[in-house]
Amino acid sequence: MKTVLITGSSRGIGRETALYFARQGWNVVIHGFHHPEHLNSLAQEILSSGVSCLSFIGDISQPDFVKDMITKALEHFHTIDCLINNAGISQVGLFTDATTKDWYQILNTNLTSVFSTCHNILPHMIHRHSGKIINISSIWGNVGASCEVLYSTTKGGVNAFTKALAKEVAASNIQVNAIAFGMIDTDMNREFNEEDLALIKDEIPADYIADPKEAAQMVYHTATAPKYMTGQIITFSGGWY
Repeated sequence: MKTVLITGSSRGIGRETALYFARQGWNVVIHGFHHPEHLNSLAQEILSSGVSCLSFIGDISQPDFVKDMITKALEHFHTIDCLINNAGISQVGLFTDATTKDWYQILNTNLTSVFSTCHNILPHMIHRHSGKIINISSIWGNVGASCEVLYSTTKGGVNAFTKALAKEVAASNIQVNAIAFGMIDTDMNREFNEEDLALIKDEIPADYIADPKEAAQMVYHTATAPKYMTGQIITFSGGWY
């Protein structure tokens, strides 16, 4: 039985992805930080699917926590076949209003966490000569967004990290890809009012804002894609950008 580790899985895309993998028969390692009650509820739902689940609560921006989480997950399941770096935060506002503290917080949560998880899990995958890594990115990492300079920067970094690492570990039969999501109906986008969402929807050729369940299907599709697909930034946006 295969095992997947999903960071930032208490809500939104992470939660739905964890449930989707569980329904396909995967053991699931879930992670959260600010909403332990949601993580506990998710763990119970996963267990009801008839697979095993291990949950961790902690700050993904802290390398020591990440190392401990992956060490314990490997001790428990003996293998992690797929790593999904989903944890992330956003900040909307003028760049000139951002502080150095804001910069380091979003950088460490969105980008340093990806370094830490990959750095700790790759020796295991290289030893097994097998593995999948999927980094959750954004269309703003491709094109940038006004008033989301910090967020766009971290996602652009995720994209470059993905492409470079994929080339480095391809010979070890490890595939590294990123999914650049467009507008998905998650809590991260609750800051937009109904009028804003209507305007965004009008710009999307597919004419709707995707549900996290559809995003989860895309993540699973990427995880089970043929091995020749690696180093790709897959845009999933309904044709938007």
